[in-house]
Amino acid sequence: MNSKLVLIGNTSSTLLGFRSDLIKCLIANDYQVYALVCEYSADDLQKIEEIGAIPITYTMRRGGLNPFSDIKALFEIKMKLEQIKPDIVFSYFTKPVVYGSLAAKLAHVPKVIGMIEGLGSPFTVHKHGQSFKVKLIRTIQVCLYKIIFPFLDRIIFLNPDDPIDLIKKHNIRHKSDAIEMLGPIGLKLSDYPHKRWNEGHQVSFIFIARLLAEKGIFEYIEAAKIVKIKYPHITFKVIGGLDAENPYGLTQQQLNEVISSGIVDYPGFVTDVAERIADSAVFVLPSYYREGVPRSTQEAMAIGRPIITTDVPGCRETVIDGVNGFLVPKWDAQILAEKMCYFIEHPVQVNIMGLESYKMALEHFDVEKVNKKLFSIMGLNESNEKTG
Repeated sequence: MNSKLVLIGNTSSTLLGFRSDLIKCLIANDYQVYALVCEYSADDLQKIEEIGAIPITYTMRRGGLNPFSDIKALFEIKMKLEQIKPDIVFSYFTKPVVYGSLAAKLAHVPKVIGMIEGLGSPFTVHKHGQSFKVKLIRTIQVCLYKIIFPFLDRIIFLNPDDPIDLIKKHNIRHKSDAIEMLGPIGLKLSDYPHKRWNEGHQVSFIFIARLLAEKGIFEYIEAAKIVKIKYPHITFKVIGGLDAENPYGLTQQQLNEVISSGIVDYPGFVTDVAERIADSAVFVLPSYYREGVPRSTQEAMAIGRPIITTDVPGCRETVIDGVNGFLVPKWDAQILAEKMCYFIEHPVQVNIMGLESYKMALEHFDVEKVNKKLFSIMGLNESNEKTG
């Protein structure tokens, strides 16, 4: 009889975007996979079935702060786990790790694993500090982790700063052998083929992220303004959506103003991200968000682009300063602009540093290697030695 593994996440789109290869790998190694999601579309649920998993929906607002609603979700997940009787529950993202793991414990699941993919907004400090609400959310989150972490069999982190800032700083108890370092969750590298930048073209820059302050959009725009004073014909591309719910986001009016002023090129919603990276010379992400390891940066490195990013947890895992790009201080548009100018003035460095990015991607971001490591961490059997 096949072992049963339950993945507990939040949205069907992130499960398909970031867990498809893991699901295929699990199925290839004779695991029966159930995928629990709380925000979904019928189309996505069908796609989850097509890759071989059994989709199951539950009710939870991933951004909600109503404790009664979350407790209701906890018992709903517990009931579903009691019906499935899984051997392993693997949760990721904050709420699924907290409530999914607790439900698994209450349902007497033999092995319970949680993955912390960056510390997120509650641990992100803005230039002018944190609001009382965010500080309160962080305090509540830490209290919940103090309840959950002691019984988790594995607590997986993506970068070395997160366990220090979460577990060590807040003195959270855990099993002696529970903490594991995975590194980036990886990419299917064939989806992001390496392509040398055409040195006959003008150097251009590309930013890919939600248009939020913590992702560095304001520093990117400010740096673009500085660079354009000296090099007015340089192109600065922006790909990413607005987030009206986020108080620190770029507004529609601000976006319209920078587009009309010609500071940035903004194509709106696109599906050909890899091609747009390949058509750009340098990838820029001035984020100070508590990332795990940014996926967009991994994609740009796989394609073979140099990176300019901030010297903060998660982001710093993607750059060896001066080798495959540059690390800059957070919130410093002036230094960011100087590093952009370096590539404009030394265009030969685009492919030299881009090749180093590509080598790093081959070594660290190959999803087959990452899944092999994840299997080892989780104590799973690779019975068929398949990777999907």
